[in-house]
Amino acid sequence: MTAFSLEPAQLAWCAELRTLAAERLHPLADKGEPGHVNRTLVAELGGLGLLGRLFTSGALDLCLMRESLAYACTEAETALALQGLGAHPVHAYGTEAQRARWLPRVTAGTAIAAFALSEPGAGSDAAALDLRAEADDSRSGRSSDTPAFTAAPDGPARWRLTGEKCWISNAPEADFYTVFARTTPGAGARGVTAFLVPADRPGLTGRGLDMLSPHPIGALDFDAVPVTAGDVLGEVDRGFRVAMGTLNLFRPSVGAFAVGMAQAALDATLAHTAGRDAFGGKLRDLQAVSHQVAEMALRTEAARLMVHAAASAYDADDPDVPRRSAMAKLLATETAQYVVDTAVQLHGARALQRGHLLEHLYREVRAPRIYEGASEVQRGIIAKELYARQEAR
Repeated sequence: MTAFSLEPAQLAWCAELRTLAAERLHPLADKGEPGHVNRTLVAELGGLGLLGRLFTSGALDLCLMRESLAYACTEAETALALQGLGAHPVHAYGTEAQRARWLPRVTAGTAIAAFALSEPGAGSDAAALDLRAEADDSRSGRSSDTPAFTAAPDGPARWRLTGEKCWISNAPEADFYTVFARTTPGAGARGVTAFLVPADRPGLTGRGLDMLSPHPIGALDFDAVPVTAGDVLGEVDRGFRVAMGTLNLFRPSVGAFAVGMAQAALDATLAHTAGRDAFGGKLRDLQAVSHQVAEMALRTEAARLMVHAAASAYDADDPDVPRRSAMAKLLATETAQYVVDTAVQLHGARALQRGHLLEHLYREVRAPRIYEGASEVQRGIIAKELYARQEAR
């Protein structure tokens, strides 16, 4: 871990987190059932006070937590991140009643949160959401045909949600969902509203999805699920701000997750190449190998510094946060893919054996290049911000 931008106390805390992850969290992760929420692990994160820090510290602190946990236990890192992603909209945009009901349970690890944005036809293009609110006034006997995901007005300050959300982490086992639905058809990003939807609402069901890496992830089906003005997060038709405000915070920390995995792969490779006999010496004595290791270290450190810069910009309320966040996520996730892949190559077939650290990282490292905005989306954001700055001169 670099000391370039970090205080000694921060470095010591990161070391402590890596030890906690290895000694206390990893054993709990191993006992979890693949594809399901590990509530024991989440409760331990709460008991250690880590979930509470999601709402009392800044973006850099979040990045340090995610990188340190990812280094030793990706399951713990992901559990912590998903609690933050699902509950941050409640913390930042919720009413006093919403925060009082859910945040103490989230920080204790007794309530599982989820962020329900993606749909089968609207993944990276979040403004294309089809889950809408359309007229469905059951009291007058009138209804309308509602395509895809709809949020239909049902009297004053009431809606009915109908449709599907897909690729939702912690679904269908979360206790509540931050759900984004279209309340004004044809309005693009300006017609989306964020709702806090408890999992026990009538008409809400879900199913798990079998993914490459066995995380809890699934689809949600909404069959006229009732929501009211008391469930709105922020303002009606301003939910896109809730989504983007959350993603601007969490995108750099996705990069931190990736850096943690890259560092774990790099350290494993250093140990392997230093000890492995090959061609009359050690693997590290081969220039082709040592140069690859140097490149892995170079890219990992560059990604780490960009993540720290983006998080610091967020904490300083810098107007350039969208560009910096996109750059950090893009560089770090692409870097981690390269580093883990190279580590596998230098380890050989043993790295692909089930249960090997690199076999685990190889499966884990792929998804961050897609979720919370695919790499292609990040490039689009960066270019858009650059041209906007150029035109403003």
